[in-house]
Amino acid sequence: MTYRILILGASYGSLLGTKLLMAGHDVSLVCRASTAALINDEGTEVRIRLRGEDEHRRIRSSELPGRLAALVPDEVDPDAFDMVGLAMQEPQYGVQSIRELVGRIAAARKPCLSIMNMPPLAYLRRLPGLQVDKLAASFSNPGIWDEFDPDLVTLCSPDPQAYRPPEEAPNVLHVGLPTNFRAAKFGDAGANAILSDLEADIDAVRLDGKDVPVKIRVFDSLFVPLAKWSMLLAGNYRCVTGNGVRPIREAVHENLATSRKVYDLVDDIARRLGAAPEDQVPFEKYASAAEQLLNPSSVARAVAGGATEIERVDKLVQLIGRDLGISSPEIDQTVAVIDASLAENSGVPAARKASG
Repeated sequence: MTYRILILGASYGSLLGTKLLMAGHDVSLVCRASTAALINDEGTEVRIRLRGEDEHRRIRSSELPGRLAALVPDEVDPDAFDMVGLAMQEPQYGVQSIRELVGRIAAARKPCLSIMNMPPLAYLRRLPGLQVDKLAASFSNPGIWDEFDPDLVTLCSPDPQAYRPPEEAPNVLHVGLPTNFRAAKFGDAGANAILSDLEADIDAVRLDGKDVPVKIRVFDSLFVPLAKWSMLLAGNYRCVTGNGVRPIREAVHENLATSRKVYDLVDDIARRLGAAPEDQVPFEKYASAAEQLLNPSSVARAVAGGATEIERVDKLVQLIGRDLGISSPEIDQTVAVIDASLAENSGVPAARKASG
């Protein structure tokens, strides 16, 4: 069966989109008008290195069995789709046209598979015992998730590392670390049937007879996607320093003992929520993978580029930890550094100096 998948976000979303196109499904990417025009004219190109090969393959949407389209938010009719992928940075959902589209998706009761680092609040409502109302301060736009049925929202651990090469057009994505999307099941049986089909169809894809990395792996546990939190807090968010940004590898390996301490503490927070050890990724495996991550994280690149809002998983984990009675000077320091960097990007320090 061919499914019609809508994906909000054409950058990281093009990775999931390409995997679905390779499996024969139809994909529509929601993006800005200029990017939509480029994609509709030229398609997308995702570069992935296959196991045992030295060079990345250039996988072009125009050569795949599925059909690709790009749309601006106002053009989208959610009823035309079977499932929605959420691949935008969380602050982007505050744009008026996106807010309106998200409202239409919630009203249409379409299952939503998030590959965001920041879990939608509707997903967090599925975690037993979590005081979700206390977490709103970590979101730029918490209210947009109020109308969603939590059973129709699930989360992938967005472990594949990918970026847009700065010298390339916006329809090109380079995959640096081709790991899997580890998804929790929906709370809805019909949505799970679609998700299982997508998992199997992507798994069956071959390119020149070879397996293609980056799969969807579906798990019964709600807590499997939370394994990414430890990676984000030990690596991605610690790429931001008071003196600029640094690669993930340096953030993790400059002081491995501190990285392990942060990683283990975040794992402990997830376990206090209900995660089992088998839901999590050992620190040694993550530290080994981080050796390959030679660029600053997307969060760090956004801060360095002058962003005033980013996804705040660091603050989310801090708030959850505090509610559980767990505190960490290292996490508090990370949150403080990022708060200061975003304030500086907003011009707040300059304003305070002028008023003083």
